[in-house]
Amino acid sequence: MKRVRAKTKQKSKPKKAKAKKAFVAKRKREKRRGVRSLRGKYKHLDLMKGLVEARKEERKRERERIPPKSQKTKARANGRRVVREESPAYRVLHQHDLFESEKSNGQKLGYSPAYGMPAFTSFRSVTPGTNLSSLNLNWREVDLPEKERTKHVHRLHPYLGKFIPQLVEIFLRKFRPKVAYDPFAGSGTTLVEAKALGIDSIGCDVSAFNCLLMKVKTDVYDLRKLEREIRDILERLNKALTSSLFGEKASSIETESAYLKRWFHPNSLAELLLFRELLQEYEYTDVLKVVLSRSARSARLTTHFDLDFPKHPQTEPYYCYKHARTCEPTQDALQFLNRYALDTLDRIKELSRVARPNKTLILHDDARFARLPKFDLAITSPPYVGLIDYHEQHRYAYELLGLPFQAEQEIGAASKGHSIKAKKNYCNEIGEVFANVRRHLKPGGHVVIVVNDKNDLYDYVAQQTGFVVEQRLKRHVNRRTGRRSGDFFEEVLIWKAND
Repeated sequence: MKRVRAKTKQKSKPKKAKAKKAFVAKRKREKRRGVRSLRGKYKHLDLMKGLVEARKEERKRERERIPPKSQKTKARANGRRVVREESPAYRVLHQHDLFESEKSNGQKLGYSPAYGMPAFTSFRSVTPGTNLSSLNLNWREVDLPEKERTKHVHRLHPYLGKFIPQLVEIFLRKFRPKVAYDPFAGSGTTLVEAKALGIDSIGCDVSAFNCLLMKVKTDVYDLRKLEREIRDILERLNKALTSSLFGEKASSIETESAYLKRWFHPNSLAELLLFRELLQEYEYTDVLKVVLSRSARSARLTTHFDLDFPKHPQTEPYYCYKHARTCEPTQDALQFLNRYALDTLDRIKELSRVARPNKTLILHDDARFARLPKFDLAITSPPYVGLIDYHEQHRYAYELLGLPFQAEQEIGAASKGHSIKAKKNYCNEIGEVFANVRRHLKPGGHVVIVVNDKNDLYDYVAQQTGFVVEQRLKRHVNRRTGRRSGDFFEEVLIWKAND
């Protein structure tokens, strides 16, 4: 028996080594495929290699400049200060300028992700004379942390596909428009930044929920009254839920929505429906509706790590990748209603301290055909081909609030796919939007588009709608966190009317 066991062990070792070798080979093949796909779009540079080398260099610098814990203790004991660099310097691989303008013949220039200077964060210093090509807009998480990207009302409600507010601020300060327009206003990033700078703005969106969100973010409030209403509804809600009469009250509140019954635990759904009934008695109903929607998103029967793209209700305990332990589906919405109501109040107060007087016009309309006032700057981040279903991501809000569901009017929705036919339809529909922009743009005005144009569609759209590409900036996006973390490149296209 001993000999047999010894032989078995000897045979098992080669198997493990062979499996490990196959796994390593598979990873190498996947990496080579990724490099080849990048080379297909950026032929001038080996971007993946440059990025990996830059990251290695950064980690090496981090280790060198951060002393061990024992050295820190000694430094404090000796009265010396341990100094850390705020932003490590990156070495330049192939070029001096971080961004390059497009030449008149439309030739695209190469771009390296290994930047050679700290990221630009002095947003208030931007003036009409600022050279955009000299700014390093490749923000990492350490350069522009999530807290800054989601300041005040920018985090009033989760929203997929919105662009960075600091990027909007840079172009608003650069072009100094009297009126700014966003044809795909979404969660209202452009409108909020315009409000902070005292610039009149127009936002258009086909989604009723997006328009509600924009209105709540940009409205002017009596803050004392808003606080009284929020605290009053929370007090009434908590008293009702602890009262013995709540069972009778909850049983009388019903919903016919099969979606709500499927995606929410009966206890959570009863709490949400009671809050919905109470909010109708207050002046700032729209604010309370956003609180309700945000709470409903967190209270759904889904895993903690998949709030963005839940595929089916989670009714059993599961291993949570976010918390590295076994978690159970949420059965209580009250905790979210209490937390988000007070957080909403704080964020509205925070914006009120920096906002300047302006006028904001919100249009619940199709941007292809909307009648607009004249404006001198359009800035937007349009939907991508076959990426996000903007109505579906907030389905819970449409069901709870009874908003009109117009998903069929979305441009580039994920449900429409990304086939050749879908791309042609996308070009035609996006072209109609920017043709409408062209009709209402003042002479000498600009259009700024932040887009990941991996399909090279926007040069064609510009040509068809009467615009010329005045400048093309490329930025490396590598500061995302969570399950959607990853690197990609996006372009900032600056168009001007071809008069």
